[in-house]
Amino acid sequence: MTRILIVDDEPSLLAVLEPALSAAGYTVSTALDGRSTISTVMATDPDLILLDLGLPDMDGKDVIVQVRALSEASIIVISARHQESEKIAALDEGADDYVNKPFEIGELTARIRAAVRRRTSMRVKPRTFQSGPLEIDFSARTVVLDGDAVKLSRKEFDLLQALALSAGQVVTHKRLLAAGWGTATTDNQYLRVYIGYLRQKLEEDSAAPRLILTEPGVGYRLAAPI
Repeated sequence: MTRILIVDDEPSLLAVLEPALSAAGYTVSTALDGRSTISTVMATDPDLILLDLGLPDMDGKDVIVQVRALSEASIIVISARHQESEKIAALDEGADDYVNKPFEIGELTARIRAAVRRRTSMRVKPRTFQSGPLEIDFSARTVVLDGDAVKLSRKEFDLLQALALSAGQVVTHKRLLAAGWGTATTDNQYLRVYIGYLRQKLEEDSAAPRLILTEPGVGYRLAAPI
């Protein structure tokens, strides 16, 4: 059973989330601050952590850094900080996803399911990916859409692979640039151009994408498998 640790100092939120996630079949524990989060991670080894950034004793981004030194648990930030800089910093420190407060329980549980699927698949490196009409063979570096082969350049495939390996979760500009260009560039314009190329080849309407979604100012997200 998936173990989830909720880290938040708002009793009203915990009173909603803990029973909702328990009813969904998860084993739930809670922590109210950064220090207790670290000790709980060491004691219980959770599979996924829901983490607020505004904790009473330390910033949540510092908690992410400390957790990443101890655990491979998925981390979904749940925060009222809506600034793009906060999202980017949290994701670059090692968070897997970011959900703005206030949020709908349905959205959060969908993000949790996506994170759990990704964590499970990463235990054994996946060889293929499929979502609806899209099929990717990572080993052969081939892409099929609606039964037809799609020819991608090396960089296009590298970017699509990075998105597919984190399907359902946001991938920051920084991570995508590293996947496509290593440390050779930090210019997001390169990324916008190549994401445009991918959309032209994979989307029914590249002007209204439904597969490769934009997270404004932060990065891109490949729609979760259907």
